Amino acid sequence: MTLVDPAYPPSRKAPLVWALGAAIPWAMLVPAQLIWLLVDRRMLWLHGVVAAASVVAIVLFVVVVPLWRYRVHRWDVQIDSPTPAVYTRSGWLVQERRIAPISRVQTVDTHRGPLDRLFGLANVTVTTASSAGAVRIVALDADVADRVVARLTDIAAIGEQDAT
Repeated sequence: MTLVDPAYPPSRKAPLVWALGAAIPWAMLVPAQLIWLLVDRRMLWLHGVVAAASVVAIVLFVVVVPLWRYRVHRWDVQIDSPTPAVYTRSGWLVQERRIAPISRVQTVDTHRGPLDRLFGLANVTVTTASSAGAVRIVALDADVADRVVARLTDIAAIGEQDAT
C-alpha cells in the first residue's frame, strides 16, 4: 500500500486569518509594553531587549508561521481508493499526518470562529473511534466545508460497518 500525500490546501484566505489570529494578542501586549516604559524608565536596556524580542516574535508568529502553515497543511477525502479515508497533514514546527478510514467515521462537524465567519471560512472535524482524537480539516472556504461534510455524512451513512 502506498501512502498518498493529501492533495488539497486550505483556503487562500487561511494565512491572513491565521496572521490576524496571531496578531490579536500582540495588539494587547505592545501597548502594555509602552505603558510599562512610560511608568518605569529605569533599566532602559531591559525595555530595549523586550521590544526587540517582541519584534522578532511578531514577525515570526504573524508573518512566517501563517505562510509556513499554509505550505504544510493539506487535506483529502479519498473515496474511490482501496482504503477510503480522510487524510490530513498539519503543523508548522511539529508536523502531523492523520488518516481516518471512512469505516471508522462516527460524526462530522463544522466549527466557525469569529475570524472564520468574517472571512467565510470553516473547519471540519471528523470524529472516529480512534483514541488519538478527531481529524481536523482547517480553514476551508465555507462552501467547500459544507460539501465535504455532506459527502462524508452520505458516505458514512451508507457504510456497511459500524464505526464503533
